[in-house]
Amino acid sequence: MKLNLSVQIFASLVLSVVVGLVLGDGAIGPVKTWIAPVGTMFINLIKMMIVPVVLCSLVVGMTSMGDLKKLGRIGMKTVGFYMGTTAIAIVIGFAVASVIQPGVGMALPGEAAPKVKEAPTIMQVFVNMIPTNPIASMAKADILPVIIFSLFLGAGIISVGGSRSKLLINLFDAGAEVCYKVIAMIMRLAPIGVFCLLLPVVVQNGPKVLLPLLSVILAMAVGCTIHAVCVYSSVAAVVGPVRFFRGLAEAMIIAFTTCSSAGTLPVNMKNTEEKLGVKRDIASFVLPLGATINMDGTALYMGVCSLFIANVFGIHLTMDQMMMIVLTGTLASIGTAGVP
Repeated sequence: MKLNLSVQIFASLVLSVVVGLVLGDGAIGPVKTWIAPVGTMFINLIKMMIVPVVLCSLVVGMTSMGDLKKLGRIGMKTVGFYMGTTAIAIVIGFAVASVIQPGVGMALPGEAAPKVKEAPTIMQVFVNMIPTNPIASMAKADILPVIIFSLFLGAGIISVGGSRSKLLINLFDAGAEVCYKVIAMIMRLAPIGVFCLLLPVVVQNGPKVLLPLLSVILAMAVGCTIHAVCVYSSVAAVVGPVRFFRGLAEAMIIAFTTCSSAGTLPVNMKNTEEKLGVKRDIASFVLPLGATINMDGTALYMGVCSLFIANVFGIHLTMDQMMMIVLTGTLASIGTAGVP
């Protein structure tokens, strides 16, 4: 009996953890030399398709709608939905962390001041969205500028209309089909890729890296579960939560192993269309946008880590400060790269 690909990937994930714990850090040399590069190659194969699939699918999605007003309505609803779920994710992070209290009683090694990387301001995000050179943005895999360029390109094709636009529509449609076929080929290697990605991590770190931060990991796991079960299940009530999660199982496992929403995008688009029956014009527009600005996991992490850091340094966060973190975290997540 041929196992479903998602089952194969999950089995590979479990096997990598078991083998890694058995081998221990004594095998880190051979594992890094022979196993880790295979995982890197798998990730590179997925990343290779991100820019082509975003460009082609967004243009196809826009031209399929054929109406800029319709596109504007869908765009406003989509962005509003994304901002709402992001804010909810931060609140859930705060709520779970308030119960678990990660970082309480944790001693800091040494007296070194923590290095802080400031999130970009909302105006910086808007400025960085507009590419001065779309080709350079594609070369750097800066997805947000690529999305903006694709949106303008699609709008231009719609505005031209007639036989002159038909050629470009067919070209991008064919390009999108080719991208989906290549992604299907890459996904056949997913069980091997997942094993080779996780085994070096488990061998090198083992349980010792988890124990000091167990409260943070637990808070994140509980928060993500609550967000998935309560928020996403209620949203997916139209197609049914069970069908929704089963259809996206492959994408979720790839996201877990790669820690990259951008890297998971090609698989997500394939699963959404083929297993959930979402129309291509909608999926092609909504999903690339979501992989860039809908960072619910990052937002939830912000809520948990804000309270964790406050507990470590003995700082009491007021309700006003928490609300400010919710606001700034929601805006900052727009500019967060969807890569590990």
